[in-house]
Amino acid sequence: MRSLFSGAAGWWTCLPALQLSLSVGPRLKSDRERFSPNNILLMIAGGGLLWMGWAGFNGGAPYAANIAASVAVLNTNVCAATSLLMWTCLDVIFFRKPSVIGAVQGMMTGLVCITPGAGLVQTWAAVVMGIFAGSVPWFTMMILHKKSALLMKVDDTLAVFHTHAVAGLLGGILTGLLATPELFSLESTVPGLRGAFYGGGIKQIGKQLGGAAFVIAWNLVVTTAILLGIGLFIPLRMPDEQLMIGDDAAHGEEAYALWGDGEKFDATRHDLSRGGGGGDRDGPAGERLSVLGARGVTIQL
Repeated sequence: MRSLFSGAAGWWTCLPALQLSLSVGPRLKSDRERFSPNNILLMIAGGGLLWMGWAGFNGGAPYAANIAASVAVLNTNVCAATSLLMWTCLDVIFFRKPSVIGAVQGMMTGLVCITPGAGLVQTWAAVVMGIFAGSVPWFTMMILHKKSALLMKVDDTLAVFHTHAVAGLLGGILTGLLATPELFSLESTVPGLRGAFYGGGIKQIGKQLGGAAFVIAWNLVVTTAILLGIGLFIPLRMPDEQLMIGDDAAHGEEAYALWGDGEKFDATRHDLSRGGGGGDRDGPAGERLSVLGARGVTIQL
């Protein structure tokens, strides 16, 4: 049962996001043309925390410190690492350089893919799942997405469709192929459960696909009802005038007010060099900042 529904979990998380993206509409054209990362260092930190936490909830699924939990933790790390390396290798092959963002995407697809079968497959199978997790979503994101008119209409800023829907469905199908009867018996009281490669035929794969179909239908109905309900009280999309200045400014706030009284530091205006560890606070520039009442911290990267 865990395998069935966790195989569809990728669809459970991504479909509401995709449906909301279609309902709200895309960002402004100027924002879509240049969409640089906000903070890669925080992305790496968040990715590491996510990886650690993912091992926790995959390993905690059996609700006991047993063999199934140990296998789940091991397979989670093996698949995520394999997928990360696979994604990075494809970036190097096709784009001639590795990408930190791509590596984190590969880690994510590996974690999503292994979740259905974390405690049900052998470690060599986790490597196989990692190879597929780092290549199939990479292909759908980098190649298929750009050629699909439907996918291009969806402003999926975090590539949730590829990292969750594609990777989740892939993991569910591969679990139906690679799940071993010995590990299955540790997590289920139903006798005879096994993957297709162990003589189970296509029965388990059919269960995985049936679970995904149920989740798709459920999400379409429930998310539509939620969006219609919210739309009765407040518009789902901000006016273009507010999109031009940003949602934080529309509320009279700043996302990064590093200086006193909400003032942004302008290096050209205050004639401060970027070098030397942030400049001399006791020099002329530092005196001018004191007059302006700036109390923030200059961060040099």
